[in-house]
Amino acid sequence: MNLTDDRYSRFGLVRDMMATVDVVAGFDPDQAEDTAMQIAAAGKLLMTGEGSSRIFPAKNAIQFARRQGHKLVLHTEAGRQALEYPLDDWAVFALSNSGKTSEVIKLFQDLQARGHRQLYCLTAFAGSKLETLATRSYVLRCGGEGAVAATKSVIEQALFYRALLEHAAGQPTLQGRLRQLGEQIRAALTLRIDPVLVEKVAAAPTIYFAGRNDGVAEELTLKTNEITRKKSDYLEGTYAVHGVEEVMEPGDVVVWIDPYPDSESKFDEVLRKGVGLTVIAVATRQTPFPTIRVEADGDLSGYVMMAAGWNLLVEVGVRLGINLDKPQRARKVGNEYVG
Repeated sequence: MNLTDDRYSRFGLVRDMMATVDVVAGFDPDQAEDTAMQIAAAGKLLMTGEGSSRIFPAKNAIQFARRQGHKLVLHTEAGRQALEYPLDDWAVFALSNSGKTSEVIKLFQDLQARGHRQLYCLTAFAGSKLETLATRSYVLRCGGEGAVAATKSVIEQALFYRALLEHAAGQPTLQGRLRQLGEQIRAALTLRIDPVLVEKVAAAPTIYFAGRNDGVAEELTLKTNEITRKKSDYLEGTYAVHGVEEVMEPGDVVVWIDPYPDSESKFDEVLRKGVGLTVIAVATRQTPFPTIRVEADGDLSGYVMMAAGWNLLVEVGVRLGINLDKPQRARKVGNEYVG
């Protein structure tokens, strides 16, 4: 996709996606350093939110921290379920673009009523209801989005958590790397995708996304519903070859994010040969499957693969003649708090 062709540029969604390049390049990784120190002292952090404000930002940050061996105890849970946990000695951080998300507001109201002193939030606009309940609040710098599907805000949210956890561990790395990351995202967004693959995805009854529990494949599963209006499912890890093949159809597509090399032959045997469906890989290397190949640094590759997935979904949406900005039922604020 690109902004020089009216088939793409007329959509706010595409403009939001392309704006991600500058959002990343201009991100301030030191803005929450003081809060990171407070969280480090608490020793435990729960990251909450709903939908896109939790899936990629929290899960990708957790994966990074665990790979680095950070000592901070990390967990993510949606607001309703988090209400069922004893969180008195946890720092709690909520992401909500609107600052009006019912589930996180009710969680913060409950914790505040019990005297909780470490409640933090990140919203897209100042002066929200959620801010009034937080010990400390922050505001995204990416600005409002022109489509229902959240994109540039998701990437900024994820960078915020990444920077927060790096400072909590005393190991900041983002400074000096963001401009290159932005350019890698630009390349992934504008990469030409084989029209044959676009056609297969556009014709698929169900689009499956497989991959690590790092938020990338799962977030793209949600974006598939919002952008292409197609059925989708997230198959964590190698779940795609552990029984779900029983209900897959030859016309389905599995988009595999960053495949495990030693699992490729099994995917080929069970899915391509056994079911007869198409497997498409998104990776930094060529795989045995049709591959959307990107250039990315290992610990930041999720951001680039997310952009490549967006690119594919936009191509499919354009192919299907869909208004990418306005789903018929989905809303910008999923479940808005009413006081």
